[in-house]
Amino acid sequence: MRAPDDITYHKRSKVLDLRFGDKTCSLSAELLRVYSPSAEVRGHSESERKLQTGKKHVSITGIEPVGNYAIRLSFDDGHDSGLYAWDYLEDLADHSERYLHTYLTELKAANASRLPTIPVGHYRP
Repeated sequence: MRAPDDITYHKRSKVLDLRFGDKTCSLSAELLRVYSPSAEVRGHSESERKLQTGKKHVSITGIEPVGNYAIRLSFDDGHDSGLYAWDYLEDLADHSERYLHTYLTELKAANASRLPTIPVGHYRP
């Protein structure tokens, strides 16, 4: 697949837009983070995949081209090891509703949350 004609990150909405000719793909930073193609998230097999929690408010802090085939995204939680190939990004965009549904189902089954946890002693009503 060819590189997108344009890549735009919208900080306020935390959405990454990729334009391939007439087609625009929009992906939330949260979805990109929880489905990072990195070994840290995916492992080396399906059984090694790690469920990502507390990523609802994650932001993209950097976008770096990698050759002619991908970008490396950096997130404000420190994650920056995933290389997002153009075809992987298009697949995420084309099936984002299914991926989000799967993610939410997995969170529920693990009794986990999209919301970040508040460290003990830091909450003051």
